[in-house]
Amino acid sequence: MESARKLWISLITLLALSFAVLLLIGREISVKAPPLPKRVVTETGRTVYTLADIQRGRQVWQSIGGMQLGSVWGHGGYVAPDWTADWQHRELVAILDAWAHREFGAGRYADLNEEQQSSLRGRLRPMMRRNTFDPKTGAITVSEERAQAIDLVSSHYESLFGDDPRSAELRENYAMKNGTVADAEHRRALGAFFWWTAWAATTERPGSRVSYTNNWPSEPLVDNRPPATTFIWSAFSVVFLLAGIGLLGWHRAVSHARGAETCDVPARDPMRNVRVTPSMRATAKYFWVLLALFLVQILFGAISAHYQVEGQLFYGYPMAEILPYSITRTWHTQLAVLWIATAWLGTGLYMAPAISGYEPKFQALGVNVLWICLLIIVVGAFAGQWLAVMQRLGLEHNFWFGHQGWEYADIGRFWQWFLFIGLLLWLILVGRALWPALLVKNESRSIVALFFLSTVAIGLFYGAGLMWNEHTHLSMVEYWRWWLVHLWVEGFFEVFATAVVAFLFTRLGLIAVQPATSAVLFATIVFMAGGVIGTLHHLYFAGTPTSVLALGASFSALEVVPLAYIGFEAYEHWRFCGATPWMQRYKWPVLFFMAVSFWNLVGAGLFGFLINPPLSLYYMQGLNLTPLHGHTALFGVYGMLGIGLVLFCLRGMMPELVWNEKILSISFWCFNVGLAMMALFTLLPLGTLQLLAAINEGYWYARSEQFMQQPIVDLLVWMRVPGDTVFSIGALAFAWFVVSLWLRPRRQPHEVEKEDRELEAGPVRRVA
Repeated sequence: MESARKLWISLITLLALSFAVLLLIGREISVKAPPLPKRVVTETGRTVYTLADIQRGRQVWQSIGGMQLGSVWGHGGYVAPDWTADWQHRELVAILDAWAHREFGAGRYADLNEEQQSSLRGRLRPMMRRNTFDPKTGAITVSEERAQAIDLVSSHYESLFGDDPRSAELRENYAMKNGTVADAEHRRALGAFFWWTAWAATTERPGSRVSYTNNWPSEPLVDNRPPATTFIWSAFSVVFLLAGIGLLGWHRAVSHARGAETCDVPARDPMRNVRVTPSMRATAKYFWVLLALFLVQILFGAISAHYQVEGQLFYGYPMAEILPYSITRTWHTQLAVLWIATAWLGTGLYMAPAISGYEPKFQALGVNVLWICLLIIVVGAFAGQWLAVMQRLGLEHNFWFGHQGWEYADIGRFWQWFLFIGLLLWLILVGRALWPALLVKNESRSIVALFFLSTVAIGLFYGAGLMWNEHTHLSMVEYWRWWLVHLWVEGFFEVFATAVVAFLFTRLGLIAVQPATSAVLFATIVFMAGGVIGTLHHLYFAGTPTSVLALGASFSALEVVPLAYIGFEAYEHWRFCGATPWMQRYKWPVLFFMAVSFWNLVGAGLFGFLINPPLSLYYMQGLNLTPLHGHTALFGVYGMLGIGLVLFCLRGMMPELVWNEKILSISFWCFNVGLAMMALFTLLPLGTLQLLAAINEGYWYARSEQFMQQPIVDLLVWMRVPGDTVFSIGALAFAWFVVSLWLRPRRQPHEVEKEDRELEAGPVRRVA
């Protein structure tokens, strides 16, 4: 108990210091974010853009899907270009072409010889990188030559986002529907927003030699290259990683040398004694909704991937006119979070009464009401997003009821508030059922407390998504958005799952409570040591100062440390299956936990560290190496974990049923093999080709239609089909398994009773 108390003090101190640092950095970001000008004017006084144009342009961008249709500052989708890099390169080429025509009589800059090109680039760099923002007047001044280039690029975007036949082929390559932005004035404003993001990416900060986005993206024409700090802090991140692994290895060696506490394995399954209450049984409908969301998510993922090769068509059908790419990708990414969150919400509602043995009054009613709210949120939010992208909602209503445009935080503000209130209801339901167990002073109290506190954090930290408004600075929106995506999903949900798994194994009698308590608290400390401040690694190039780069690189490296030893956890879990014959009933939940361990190491660990150091992310952000990490970590870790927890709940809910082992085996192996094929056949090779293009030619080229329409890219995209097919078979098999528990239940009570008698008479093993 003394050891647990010290660990609790360490955890609380760590969290207090980490969040203090994170909040201080947030204040620094708000002060040093790229300025939003009141006006953009030429040297002769002509107004090019106003602040209203830029803000209106961002509203338009959000309404058409925002980050789901291309990306800005590297965050978003992968089929359309990064609009920051695209505008930047087009503007630079337009200026150089004008100079080449005027001074050398050439048609294009590309027609000049190397010496002539070098002389023009030498003039271009200082003109573009010089900061002409005047804090007193709030104006950015540009030359007439640059203003003409801006007008030229703006006309390109007005054509592209409309229905101009001259841009039809490009729209098809970008998987954009015709008339993406119907209003001509809105199209011009959209260009103003894209121009501002490119200006921040090119213009040097006052008193600095790097741009507001730390010289991102790579653009040789103006020497946008990785600053020295990316090299320094990337090297330090490797040092921190090695040091962390060494310290964790030393800790494990010392702990192992002391000897683990053993416990007697019960002769019968202790969970068979848990009374399934009405509220616990009511959670079954959460798992039915989960299946529907999961299958629909896979469907929209397949449609989104297919758009990459057929543009606006789906096997010849003009699907983009009904379901544009930005909608199918929105729903695909949003459903991924929703079905995984539903698995954990259902698990929390099921486990709370199971832990305490207490069923509060009206608990089942609360579970049912929350389920209805979940359905309303999904239907309402998705309908609003469709209306927004189809430009039928209007900008005045889009922020509250339509599409916010922020990846993983797309739903309108009204629906965000609705979901937040729903999570608070979930917190109340779980908390009041769990409260009696928190009052009992026994060895399990720390695990139960950690489970409860992670529930509180999940309920409250979704509120980070409410911290920005419609016109909050883009850098600050990114800051709070990653609180939501990183801390909420990757942080506190993981603590929640760790506590649940630890409780399950202690309740089953497979782990002694005291060492399990120490292990779960220590694991939480190690994860949070890097996880909280490590949030900043998402913000290296989002208009943030160098301090973000330094802290993000250092602490995100520590996130990988606990994953380096995840194999030990996998072995411990698998060892439990042989501890006693009745543990075979939990074989498949344990196997899914083993898969979590594997993908934690590979997807979150190896592929995560591949892109996390600043120098790596400088070139890889927004390329297909990012979804390589995203897919293998999101489904491989959180999806597999959610499925494992669902299986544990189903085993407890219907203990008398005999499971179809064959169909579960098909599901398990199809999930893992399909995910591996998707990663190795498409995402890894395509991302590597893009990486080489970004290093050699510039980031704009790695995301351009010239690169993405190459035959080798089409082949690699088609290579997703085998992996996606195998994965889909796994999903259908899992869905059939769950549905068959209700439609075709297999009961063998006599054989089960016989088995229990044999177990009671058999030997009892001791497990360390």
